[in-house]
Amino acid sequence: MADSELESLRNLAAAMFRLEKSRGTEAMERVLEAAVEWLRAPGLEELQKSFTEWVLKVLLPSRLRGVRFPESLKLEEVKAMLAESGLSWTDQWMQEGMEKGLQQGLQQGLQQGQQQGQQNALAKARGVLLQDLARRFGSLPEDFCRRVEAIASIEELTELTLRAGAASSLDALVNR
Repeated sequence: MADSELESLRNLAAAMFRLEKSRGTEAMERVLEAAVEWLRAPGLEELQKSFTEWVLKVLLPSRLRGVRFPESLKLEEVKAMLAESGLSWTDQWMQEGMEKGLQQGLQQGLQQGQQQGQQNALAKARGVLLQDLARRFGSLPEDFCRRVEAIASIEELTELTLRAGAASSLDALVNR
């Protein structure tokens, strides 16, 4: 249901749905203000107590992680507390979000740097191998150079380098 439809329904079920859908402390304040008005009627003291308990034990802890709420608060006090503390919580959430984003960005950067470093080391090792083979055996066939350039693992390149060191000719290396 749309908020406008829920707002026109003056009951606690609609208020609970609106609170669950709310995207900030200001929206929660408006709903709690309406609930305070509805629950002022005589004979609704137990309902007001149950609703307040739900707000304090279920709703707010799921929205405001790490914030402790006294269990003895009345609904009016909960609304006032949200009004007073809402901005500081928003600032805290923004700061936590920025710190988390920065940490994730740094982690990704480090991983990319490590991968780039490994790729650079692999490219350098391929170049050294090709230079050494060209020095030992002369001009290298283009298809052999392409095969060496396509090697993507340090293990495979190490194995080829060890075989190249023991090879008496390029043909012996290629045909093995």
